[in-house]
Amino acid sequence: MMPTSHSPIQSTNVYSTPSLFPFSPPLLSSSSSSFLSLEPSSHRLCSLHVYSNAHLRITHKSNGPKLRSSLKEPPLKVMISGAPASGKGTQCELIVKKFGLVHISTGDLLRAEVSSGTEIGNKAKEFMNAGKLVPDEIVTAMVTSRLSRDDVKEKGWLLDGYPRSFSQAQSLQNLNIIPDVYIVLDVPDEILIDRCVGRRLDPVTKKIYHVKNFPPETEEIKARLTTRPDDTAEKVKSRLEIYKKNADAILSSYSNIMKRIDGNHPKEVIFGEIDSILSQVLNDKEKKRKLGSSLSQSSSIQDNWRGIPTKLNNIPHSRDIRNYFYDDVLQATKRSINDGGIRLKVEINIPELNPEMDVYRIGTLLELVRTLALSFADDGKSVKVCVQGSMGEGALAGMPLQLAGTRQILEYMDWGEYGAMETFIKIGAIGAKHVDDTDDLFILVAPQNAVGNCIIEDLQAMTDAAGDRPVILINPRLKDLPGSSGIMQTMGRDKRLKYAATFQNCYFFRLLYYAGTQYPIMGALRMSYPYRYELYKRVNDPSGKEKYVIISTYPQKPTIDEVNNAFEGKPRNENKKAVGFWGFLNGILQN
Repeated sequence: MMPTSHSPIQSTNVYSTPSLFPFSPPLLSSSSSSFLSLEPSSHRLCSLHVYSNAHLRITHKSNGPKLRSSLKEPPLKVMISGAPASGKGTQCELIVKKFGLVHISTGDLLRAEVSSGTEIGNKAKEFMNAGKLVPDEIVTAMVTSRLSRDDVKEKGWLLDGYPRSFSQAQSLQNLNIIPDVYIVLDVPDEILIDRCVGRRLDPVTKKIYHVKNFPPETEEIKARLTTRPDDTAEKVKSRLEIYKKNADAILSSYSNIMKRIDGNHPKEVIFGEIDSILSQVLNDKEKKRKLGSSLSQSSSIQDNWRGIPTKLNNIPHSRDIRNYFYDDVLQATKRSINDGGIRLKVEINIPELNPEMDVYRIGTLLELVRTLALSFADDGKSVKVCVQGSMGEGALAGMPLQLAGTRQILEYMDWGEYGAMETFIKIGAIGAKHVDDTDDLFILVAPQNAVGNCIIEDLQAMTDAAGDRPVILINPRLKDLPGSSGIMQTMGRDKRLKYAATFQNCYFFRLLYYAGTQYPIMGALRMSYPYRYELYKRVNDPSGKEKYVIISTYPQKPTIDEVNNAFEGKPRNENKKAVGFWGFLNGILQN
């Protein structure tokens, strides 16, 4: 069975009218073929449900001095993994230099324990002298002993290349040794083989060279270089297979905190991405420390998810699930704005936010909007929440069905007890005349075109008036729709699409299903700024509980072929021309 995305993996979407929300285009009829599809459900019912039992406190911004906690920031706990010649050692050096972590390598530990003649070292030496692998329990004992020292507790730790098996990972988890993040360096096999086969050692200086990438400085040095016995193509391939087998074995243990990084770049570029990830982890740890013991039980559940919540086909979604996604969107949006983003879009499709399903709830969408608005207001910002009004004139006047009555619902929603509405938050429409000098940012609720009418002109006028103030589109739908004659608008279409493309995703989430179904969920695609697109596969663990395992990451939104290849375990560099049905889907995704 071949997986693709039920919800289209694309930045803009096409669907037939009447329709409620820009998510799942009715591209194909139901099919018995056993693969995933972009096909929507045939349901068109809309359930109205507004939640009002949760809101954030609004506090006025103060110009006075801010108190800072004297408590020390919690140290980082990092695991890093990579195949031979992936550049892991170089990145470890850069991480230690930047973040001051204690670097712990099992190879170094073994040599140190053996040379020191400790009890653990002597046990390990017996196996090493006999040419046998050192048992897991001995290696784990060495690692836990090192992690218990004061310097590690004070500075944090960087565990290099360990654990290497499922049993090792389980032993660490049983001892409550859990990293904040698990970094994996991804490098294509052919690059790794070339790095190893071309590697040379200077026996005098112990310096490592490469015949092509880093040749020796002089002929004298070149003449004395040697090759490691295991740096042959055959042995390197064997080592890579062992590494992949070990990596796959521990994948499920750390999938929820895994960050895959493309290691086929200059070391400075790779470390830039690692630096961004670790800095964000530190910030998150500091925020959690400041919140202290006041974190609610639902927050603890969210921390355990760390990736994708389970039971997403259980409707209605629990408060914990909704809060998880609201917070996920909020944090990504804030990070993007803090980095200077001003034209942003959020695309999130869970069942309650999919208007093509009969469980769609406008209240879930508006509660997400309220969470964003209240949080920004809590930071002292003036927020304008905008819903497009009626478009067209005369008999052509109207608005998308999904948005009918939305403004009235927003006005009647619970916005808290601290005067947020009309003080920090105002309700408006889309257009230049709705931009005031006092507005700090704008949240636009599902802006979309209607048959024969286009919102782009009003939207562009609004962003022009907003200038460098952030404009955030929540689940936009900005492609032209066919008119009554079935012909798409053509005049100015290229300019409209070009403008729509100026909005950058700060958050993206889609579920993956089999063709013609909306059950079971096969996986998900997620992106939270500034991180990569993460592809998850839904699996059942030995106990029968479901979980989402990350199987690949991408710097850009993946194509349908890339998604299928990842589910089938094919290498990324295995190019395959898309034909027939897959060619059609691929063409849709490229739009």
